[in-house]
Amino acid sequence: MNNEIILYGADWCPDCRRAKAFLKEHNIEYTFIDVDLDESATKTVETINNGKRIIPTIIINGKSYTNPDNNHLASVLGINEQGRVILYGADWCPDCRKSKSYLADNKINFQFIDIDSNEWAIPLVEKINNGKRKIPTILINDEVFVEPENSTLRDALKINEEKTEKVFDSIIIGGGAAGLTTAIYAQRDRFETLILEKKTIGGNAFLTERIENYPGFTSISGPDLMDKMEEQAKTYGATIKTGEEVIDIIKEKDVFVVKTKSKHFLGRSVVLSTGSTYKKLNIPGESELIGSGVHFCATCDGAFYRDREVIVIGGGNSALEEAIFLSGFTKKVKIINRNEDFTASRTYIDKLPLVENIETYNNKESLEFKVGENGAFAGLEVRDKVSGEQEIITADGVFIFIGLIPNNQSFKGLVDTNDQGFIITTGLAKTSTEGVFAAGDNRAGAIAQVAAATGEGVLASYGLREFLKD
Repeated sequence: MNNEIILYGADWCPDCRRAKAFLKEHNIEYTFIDVDLDESATKTVETINNGKRIIPTIIINGKSYTNPDNNHLASVLGINEQGRVILYGADWCPDCRKSKSYLADNKINFQFIDIDSNEWAIPLVEKINNGKRKIPTILINDEVFVEPENSTLRDALKINEEKTEKVFDSIIIGGGAAGLTTAIYAQRDRFETLILEKKTIGGNAFLTERIENYPGFTSISGPDLMDKMEEQAKTYGATIKTGEEVIDIIKEKDVFVVKTKSKHFLGRSVVLSTGSTYKKLNIPGESELIGSGVHFCATCDGAFYRDREVIVIGGGNSALEEAIFLSGFTKKVKIINRNEDFTASRTYIDKLPLVENIETYNNKESLEFKVGENGAFAGLEVRDKVSGEQEIITADGVFIFIGLIPNNQSFKGLVDTNDQGFIITTGLAKTSTEGVFAAGDNRAGAIAQVAAATGEGVLASYGLREFLKD
C-alpha cells in the first residue's frame, strides 16, 4: 500500500458524487468500488460501520472515514488553498512534532504519514533523501522540504504571521522541564508567560526513553512526562510557541525585546532555560556522517537500527542508559569508554552484565569514523590507551554521549557566564542582568536531572514574583 485511497460508494449516492468531485478537483488519485456491483464491498462497508450500509465509506492509508464532509477530507488529506501538504515522520521525532505544531497553530491541514506504522513510507523517504532516513520529510504540492525550519514552511505556504506588540510578564526561552515548571508557577501567580522553544517541548528529557528517578513515577517515558507538564502549563494559561529560535535579546527601557529569526516578542522579564546539547568528538568523519550513521539521540534514531549493530561512545549515565535502551531491539551494542572504569552510577554499571548483547571496550580513544564503499558509516577506529594498538570496531551506526554544552550562545554579553559558558546565578535564579533569570542545565552548578530542573523552575518563578511585584 502506498498512501492508497479507496472510496466505497454508488453512482446514485449524492455524497459519493460530492466526495469524488472533491478528490478529482484536487488531483488526488483514488480507487472507486461500487457497492451495487460488488457484494464483497457491501460486506466491507457493513463491517466498518457496525452492520450499517453507510456510503461513502472512504479508506485513506488504511483508516476508514464514514461519509466525511469536504472539510474533513481536506483535514485528513492535507488540502489547503496553498496546496496539499504531506508530512512523513514519526511520533518520537522532535523535529516532526515541531513542524506538526507549527502547521496546526497556523491552521494548515496536513496528512501525517507515520513511517513506523507504514512500512511503505520508509523506502519512499529514503528515495527522496538519497538513501538517508531523514524526517520530517514534507511534500508541499510535491515540492520536497527536508527537516525544514518554521520560516521555510511559512514562506512555502505563504503564511501571514501577525506581529504582536503584546507585552508578556515573562518570556521563558526553552520549553524543557525547567521552563515548563517556571511557567506553571508563574501562571498560578497570575503572571502571563510565553514559552519560546527552538525545537520541541520537553528538551533533553523528551528524548529519554525511560525515566525511573522522577518522584511520583516508578517509571515513565520522557515524552509522557513532558506531555503532562506541557498540558499543565497550557491549562494554567501559558502561551507556547515552538520552532522559535531566539537570536538576540535587547532591553529597551523596562521591556525586553526578544528577537527570533522571524519576529520579535516583548516581555517585562526573561527566563533563560535553554538547557544543553550533546558534545561532539570532533574527529574525522563525524560532521560528514551526522544524521547518516552518527547520532546523538537513541530515542530519536535508534529505531532505524532494529536488528543491527551499533556503537555507543561514552562512560557516564547517559551512555549506559541509552546503550541499555538500544540493546532492547538491536542485534548488538558495543560501548566504547575512553577510561578504565565507567563514571556512571552503580545502578547502570550493575545492569550491564545482565544484558547479553552488550559488549564493553574500556581505555579506548576514538580516532576516526570510517566510511564504507557505499558512503555509509562502517565503523570506528580506536586506539588502546594502554598498549597503543589501533583497531576498527565495525557497526551499522554510532551514538555519542560524552557530555553537554550549554545553549547560551545567543546570550553572550547579556549575562555573565563561567569559563565553560554556563550562566552564573545568585539567590532566586538571578543573573547579572536585572529582570533576567536562568534555570536548568544551562546554569552553572545545575544537576542534569529532570527533578532538579523542575526545582530550578520553582526557584526562577519565585525570582520572577519578587521582581515583577517590585
